Order: sequence, then C-alpha cells, then structure tokens
Amino acid sequence: MSHPLQLLLLLVIIIAAAKLAGAGANRVGQPAVFGEILAGLLLGPTLLDVLGWPLFAPASGVAGPASVSLAAVVRDLADIGVILLMFIAGMETDLKEMRRVGRVAFWSATGGVLLPLVAGALVADAFGLPLLWQGVFVGTILTATSVSISAQTLMEIGALRTKEGTAILGAAVIDDVMGIILLSAVIAFSRGAGSPGVAAVLGIVVRIAIFFALAIFAGRYLPALVRAADRLSVSQGLLGLVLVVAFLYAWAAEYVGEMAAITGSYVAGVLFARTRQKERIDQGIHPLTYSMFVPVFFVSIGLEANARELGNDVLFTGLLLAVAVAGKILGCGGLAWASGFTRRQSLRVGVGMISRGEVGLIVASYGLSHGIITRNVFSASVIMVLATTMITPPLLRLLFPARPPRPAPAVEETVAGPPEETEQD
Repeated sequence: MSHPLQLLLLLVIIIAAAKLAGAGANRVGQPAVFGEILAGLLLGPTLLDVLGWPLFAPASGVAGPASVSLAAVVRDLADIGVILLMFIAGMETDLKEMRRVGRVAFWSATGGVLLPLVAGALVADAFGLPLLWQGVFVGTILTATSVSISAQTLMEIGALRTKEGTAILGAAVIDDVMGIILLSAVIAFSRGAGSPGVAAVLGIVVRIAIFFALAIFAGRYLPALVRAADRLSVSQGLLGLVLVVAFLYAWAAEYVGEMAAITGSYVAGVLFARTRQKERIDQGIHPLTYSMFVPVFFVSIGLEANARELGNDVLFTGLLLAVAVAGKILGCGGLAWASGFTRRQSLRVGVGMISRGEVGLIVASYGLSHGIITRNVFSASVIMVLATTMITPPLLRLLFPARPPRPAPAVEETVAGPPEETEQD
C-alpha cells in the first residue's frame, strides 16, 4: 500500500476512534478529552500498537515521501493541532476580566503555579532526574490547569457563577498566562548546556523582549489587515489571514525569541480576540481545529506513551499524581484562604484547579518532542493528566451541592469582603 493511502487509513482510524471515545466519555460523565486520550493509549504501544501493524509498515526500497514514517507525519499534524489549540486559548483569554478579577484569583493562580513547580522539580530530582532542566520541566507540567473541565462541571451543578466559581475561572486564566511565560522561559534556558551564565541569560531575555515587542507592534496593524482580508474577493480570506498570522507568530516565537512556538500562537489569539471579527474567526477556526487536528493531537499523546514501561516507575507516577493534586489544593486553596475566602470556599477553589487536561498534555508533548524529558517521564505525565481529569468532576460535585444557578456577586465583594463562614458550610 502506498504511503498516502496508509496515511488516509490511519487518519480514518484516529479521528473515528477519538470522536467515538469522546462521545462515550461524555455519556459516563467524563469530558471528551479523557476519552480521546484513552483512545490514543489503546491504539498505541500500551495495547494495540497500530503503528506497528504490517498494514502501516513502510514500503521496502521506496525513497522519497513514502520513506517518511507515519509516526513522523502524525507528530507533525499533532504539532499543528497544538498551535491551533493554543491560538483558540488566546482567543478565549479576556484581558479585561483578568484585570477585574481581583486578588483572590491572582494569588490563587500564583500558589497553584509555584507550589506544583517546586514540588514537582523536587520529586523528579529525588528520582535521579537532573534538576536543570528535566526536573524544572516536570514541575512546569504540573503547573498547568484545564479550566474547561471544571467549568463544565460547575455549570451542570449551577455553581459556575458563585464566588468560588468566579475565582476558579479567573485564577485559571491567570494560571494559563503564568504557565505560558514559565514554559517559554524553561524552553529558552534549557537550550543552553548546564546552568546558563549571565551573558546567556541576558541574551535570552533580550530575544524574548524583541519577540514580544515585534508581536505587539505588528498587532497594532492587525485590525486593518483583518478588514482588508475580509474584503478580498476570495473564499475564506479572513480565515486564511488568521492561519498565516498564527503560524507566523508561532515561527517567530521559536526562531526569534527562542521560546515555545505555542507562545506565539497564543499571543496571536489574544490579539485577534480584540478585533470586531472575533465571533466570525471563532466560527471558522473551531471546525477546522476540532474536526481533525485536535483529535490527532490527543490520540498522538497515547501513541507516544507506553503504560507498559511504567512497571519500574509506579512510585514516581504515584508521587507525581499526589503532588499534582496536593499542589493545587494547597497552593490555590491556601492562598485563596489567606486572601479572605472561608476554608470551605478555598477548598472548592483548590479542587476546581486540579484538572490538567489538554494544557498539561501540550506542555508534556512539547518537552518530549524537544528532548527535555524522556519517554518514561512523558508516559507518567500522561497518566497523571488522565487521573486528574477523571477525579476533578466527582470531587467538585461532592463539594458543591446541586442547586439552581444564581447571579455572580460583584468582584469587589468577592475579593475584599469579610469571610462568610456560614455560606454553604
């Protein structure tokens, strides 16, 4: 069978498995992303090892495109999926809401980044991984938060617009921004050997500053470009511009700023979100991204991971999961309590930030593809992401009694008011 036919058949299997598994996960009360990752694990070396089937073996004696492995093509498609996924995350970032959300969300996010980062790095160091940069990168994976899973659960139980729900949403947005900055810094510094000297640090900081300065400067002309593209007498001119800018920013982030490419696409998403055509861009980019590229990305995670290799790493995986859960509960919840929330409210905020979801997978897959972490560490990270994604909804349902939704309180009351020990206690 020719290489293009093999690729077409593999994409049929991947997309169909992802969508069916996602639908099945929804039916049992889990988010679709859980089913899609699980489908990848089943198709990968953990169980079926689809890429090892004779049907997908490269044709012998054939040079050119046919000699490129299917795994490499799937990996490239998955990388595009990550870039588009982070662009959408940028589109959904509300900068005004971040400024308005108050100190509870800010300090909760800060605790949810710092504590998992330090604890994860120490766990990795205890198991013999170099603190710089593998250990720090393991901690970076644990800083991620996927608020979509918590938001969906809170919406179902009518608690999305409570004080805790508002704090969770705000903290998750700030957490994402902090995580992107942290990931970019770790990627930049890890490309040097050992501990970078003063000159190397200054060089990296300058390149990062140059990228952001160019990105923001170019962003000033984005509304005019959007209007021009919208007037072009060509099919999907606006969506074409979106892809050009997202991919160009992703390229520039890595080539100019020596950061993660997904940082660039995230920044592009934030800039496009401020244009008047935001809704139309959403309507175009979502079908393209979620119909093919995102399923390929999530399934590719399972294709790369091998749970069979965790036999000697069960303790490491267990500790990683424990740190992932405790780090968010203590880090986010602890600083929420210090900022004025009651103990019960703070616990709810901490639990709402546990799930790593797609954000943790993006960071882990980036570390694997760039040689920062090993495949065993990656596999352990995938198990951690699956577990945190699975336990968050039932824990939230346990802590929040079901009730009809109520209007959200003013942010000033949320962040500055006295503790209400009697609320829902």
